[in-house]
Amino acid sequence: MTAQLSVTPSELVILLQQKNKAAFSLLYDCYTDAVFGAICRLVKEIPVAEDLLQDTFVKIWRKIDLYDAGRGTLFTWMINIATNTCIDYLRSKQHTQTMRTAKDEYADCEQVSSSFDPNWNIIQAELFHFTQKLEIKYSKIIELVFFLGYTHEEAAQIMAMPVGTVKTRSRAGLKQLRNLYD
Repeated sequence: MTAQLSVTPSELVILLQQKNKAAFSLLYDCYTDAVFGAICRLVKEIPVAEDLLQDTFVKIWRKIDLYDAGRGTLFTWMINIATNTCIDYLRSKQHTQTMRTAKDEYADCEQVSSSFDPNWNIIQAELFHFTQKLEIKYSKIIELVFFLGYTHEEAAQIMAMPVGTVKTRSRAGLKQLRNLYD
């Protein structure tokens, strides 16, 4: 985070729900780096990630009334919006066309990595869709660790729970996800 919150997250939410523009500037200053990092883990192209960051904060501004503190922290809610915005983009015709063009450009190259799979982001999006069918206690951990790239320790800190609980729920969630995907 680039700035320090001078209000509590719950106070910030109230100000945002009142459409306080200074509160939105504070939210942006405090969370933009973390949200951008999460977006970059899903979308590798920086210009696209920057556009998605802007879209994410617009959605946060518009949907702040839907935030429910009982379901998670403000940060987790914002990361969910960012992740869903990325998934929407990855499923879009625009992204599909970009991937086709990129695939055509690489077709003439003599050395293309055998591990390059232009459909990987689509597969990730499908798997993410399945995580939404899991209980929230599993889906949030799966999102943080496997989609956003946080360590179990970082996820434990974000979720405010012991590392052992995060690891246990991660394993249980993966098992359920595997059953759903099969």
